[in-house]
Amino acid sequence: VQLQASGGGFVQTGGSLRLSCAASGHSFDNYALGWFRQAPGEEREFVATIRWLTGSTFYADSVRGRFTISRDVAKTMVYLQMNLLQPEDTAIYYCAASGRAGWPTSLLSHYEFWGRGTQVTVSS
Repeated sequence: VQLQASGGGFVQTGGSLRLSCAASGHSFDNYALGWFRQAPGEEREFVATIRWLTGSTFYADSVRGRFTISRDVAKTMVYLQMNLLQPEDTAIYYCAASGRAGWPTSLLSHYEFWGRGTQVTVSS
């Protein structure tokens, strides 16, 4: 499984960004694809996840209502639309895949495949 995140950048408070994750190398029918983030000096934390087959979604409380995760089955892409960005959203964002855990799962240990991150910086 290969996961490649992109779309990070620099944005002002209140702005928006859309992250993309290109997924390949496996059938994802029984997978959940998720986004995590890690701020400097902090542990990596769960952001959102989507069940590939059904499109069901689950969010961290900190982003619910501001972020939207979606997928394009034909393109095997996962997206994270981030609106109303705040300085505390500044982090490296990672795309990950979970093929062996129940639904929903926000635990890092349940995601066995990870891509390289993309930096998101929100200025105050």
